[in-house]
Amino acid sequence: MENNQLQSLATQTRRDILRMVHAVNSGHPGGSMGCSDFFVLLYHEILQLKEGFSMDGVNEDVFFLSNGHISPVWYSVLARRGFFPLEELKTFRKLDTRLQGHPTTHEGLPGIRVASGSLGQGLSVGIGSALTKKLNGDKHLVYTLHGDGELQEGQIWEAVMFAAHYKVDNLIATVDFNGQQIDGGLEDVMSLGDLAGKWKSFGWLVLEMNGHDFDDMRSILEEAKMLTGQGKPIVILMTTDMGHGVDFMSGTHEWHGKAPNDDQLEVALGQLEETLGDY
Repeated sequence: MENNQLQSLATQTRRDILRMVHAVNSGHPGGSMGCSDFFVLLYHEILQLKEGFSMDGVNEDVFFLSNGHISPVWYSVLARRGFFPLEELKTFRKLDTRLQGHPTTHEGLPGIRVASGSLGQGLSVGIGSALTKKLNGDKHLVYTLHGDGELQEGQIWEAVMFAAHYKVDNLIATVDFNGQQIDGGLEDVMSLGDLAGKWKSFGWLVLEMNGHDFDDMRSILEEAKMLTGQGKPIVILMTTDMGHGVDFMSGTHEWHGKAPNDDQLEVALGQLEETLGDY
């Protein structure tokens, strides 16, 4: 897909995110907007998917969202990729909806294989899925996404040790490194120090990419795929801008979990051109 087409999808995704959280005055727009470019590229170019959705994910790539609070971006991209009707985005966070604030499975929403949002657990889930693929002779890959603040969870580092020890080399984890978390800047709450050095010291292959540059993301994700099967798990540290695309939301933790009011929504949508039609 051409970069201008990907950009149009990402811009429309950001409009979807803002409209979803505004409609119910609830949700997490900042990280969702920061990851829109990544999700669009992942689902329209990178993942090798079968027609139709199956929970087992056999003979296709699978993706797990560990930082499940950024569900708005995932729902938008899944809907616009054809997993479920676009109109269903209108039900986000409403009673009895399949589009819960954090992804869940009992409603049977296509694209979702595990409930997530309890931070720290997604890497363990991804490792289990990757080992299952190895045992079944399935050559497809497992992808996970994590927040940088999530790396303050101890379970993450247990999983990091496990994956390296057991050579889980069909796994590509990505960290959304935006430097913000719910209570403030990452450096103020709890610094991660030399993050690349930490992962390397645990035995992982480490790559870095710009989460708002489609060429860079494409290149790094393809490099990551080529590095699989060599005995080491892979992590990509992806630099993003929380609230990307709207000037007053950009780069601040204040929009981690706050919905725009009517006036703010109007201003924000004015900065994001409607490209594919609102739901």
